[in-house]
Amino acid sequence: MGKFPSLSLLMMFPRFRMLPSPRVLVLILRVQLYEIMAGYKPVAIQTYPILGEKITQDTLYWNNYKTPVQIKEFGAVSKVDFSPQPPYNYAVTASSRIHIYGRYSQEPIKTFSRFKDTAYCATFRQDGRLLVAGSEDGGVQLFDITGRAPLRHFEGHTKAVHTVDFTADKYHVVSGADDYTVKLWDIPNSKEILTFKEHSDYVRCGCASKLNPDLFVTGSYDHTLKMFDARTNKSVISVEHGQPVESVLLFPSGGLLVSAGGRYVKIWDVLKGGQLLVSLKNHHKTVTCLYLSSSGQRLLSGSLDRKVKIYSTTSYKVVHSFDYAASILSLALAHEDETIVVGMTNGILSVKHRKSEAKKDSLPRRRRPAYRTFIKGKNYMKQRDDILINRPSKKHLELYDRDLKNFRVSKALDRVLEPSCTIKTPEITVSIIKELNRRGVLANALAGRDEKEISRVLNFLIRNLSQPRFAPVLINAAEIIIDIYLPVIGQSPVVDKKFLLLQGLVEKEIDYQRELLETLGMMDMLFATMTRKESTSVWQHASDGFLENKKVES
Repeated sequence: MGKFPSLSLLMMFPRFRMLPSPRVLVLILRVQLYEIMAGYKPVAIQTYPILGEKITQDTLYWNNYKTPVQIKEFGAVSKVDFSPQPPYNYAVTASSRIHIYGRYSQEPIKTFSRFKDTAYCATFRQDGRLLVAGSEDGGVQLFDITGRAPLRHFEGHTKAVHTVDFTADKYHVVSGADDYTVKLWDIPNSKEILTFKEHSDYVRCGCASKLNPDLFVTGSYDHTLKMFDARTNKSVISVEHGQPVESVLLFPSGGLLVSAGGRYVKIWDVLKGGQLLVSLKNHHKTVTCLYLSSSGQRLLSGSLDRKVKIYSTTSYKVVHSFDYAASILSLALAHEDETIVVGMTNGILSVKHRKSEAKKDSLPRRRRPAYRTFIKGKNYMKQRDDILINRPSKKHLELYDRDLKNFRVSKALDRVLEPSCTIKTPEITVSIIKELNRRGVLANALAGRDEKEISRVLNFLIRNLSQPRFAPVLINAAEIIIDIYLPVIGQSPVVDKKFLLLQGLVEKEIDYQRELLETLGMMDMLFATMTRKESTSVWQHASDGFLENKKVES
């Protein structure tokens, strides 16, 4: 990086980067003489309350995943489904292909591509041996995971089939399509058994009961959820979600039904005829997928707002959330929550594996002295003829304290501007800046820097200037930087860009403070109106026997 041309002479003499006035020189000499005579006192680092989310058991549990592995698919990942049986492979539906991945493989171990058009909703059977999927042309295909050609091809829908699932008896398949119909198929005979035509719009989601082979639920863009019973040839429960339904989920017990559509996630009580229990609105965009953890204690929802929210199934409050790079279309959890897979609209498949427990060190440890060795003689009482010798404990100074002790102010500032310090412990950087300002040498430490060094200072200001705990110190530092480098503005595009960012940040903060003051003024008026003291006249007897009109404020 090149240095500013007008500062080249100053950079040749680091000790004289900025020539202070005689008054400042006298002050610096006094400070130096005082520190030499009195001994150096380390800089007191001010402590601040720890900001951030509260650490809970859910935070520790859901953060215990490795860095995600990203796999690129051929199109948007519309469905991810884990096999219920070991080795817990998962099927990924994207474009006109279905890929089967091993839990730890980044390349598909099997591919099903016998689709004329887009494939949808590949789902494993309970024994993990069969796979069923819908397609854009209205067909439903059944695959053996050990083969390639479809075992069955069910034809009957006239438009795209977006949802398929196996019933609890493993011998029937239920499907829903854009032709507004729901069909039940018999696998051994490859025939259609029943057709339900109660929906008035696209059927985009559904699931079958894991306990009763005759019950299954579908959700439609007509804003309704319907539970069908194959024994009655009609729906037995119908509820209004209020938005186009994108995903449905039945609890393993079959007593609760979860629906997602629009920004809402709603929980319904099936045993009470579809009574609404809870309506959740924690996403900013449409919720596209739902999933239940292995224990059944946590409910996961994915949305187009690029977030996965995790709810407690007892309080229905958000206990954790994940952020992703693109809008989310599908998600799935492996057995015992060992792996979480998320499919996105940009064709990226994000795979997170749980961290393995650290293995205990099997090497024998060297025996260390017992505790009593260190405290031996600690409580010894001095006798009359004893001579007590105190050994002063040696104080170890931090590197920046050593630099300050030797009056290397620029080097001390450079040390605390390292990324390892500014990101993890910004309070140390702010404390050193405050100490340099107290000594009157902050301008000297900031002056005479090249493009790279001043960019590092400006980056720290941009990152932390708006924080209330750092603002008083950093605003003063920003003013000094502007005074020093104002004559050389325009000589470095990189530095000019940083100054513009700093200007925009300050303007944004000023607008924010103005809005806060306006809000505070309105609140003061409301509180003044609510707490206005009304005077009430109360007649009381005076001490002389006459009635006296006294105002008692209530």
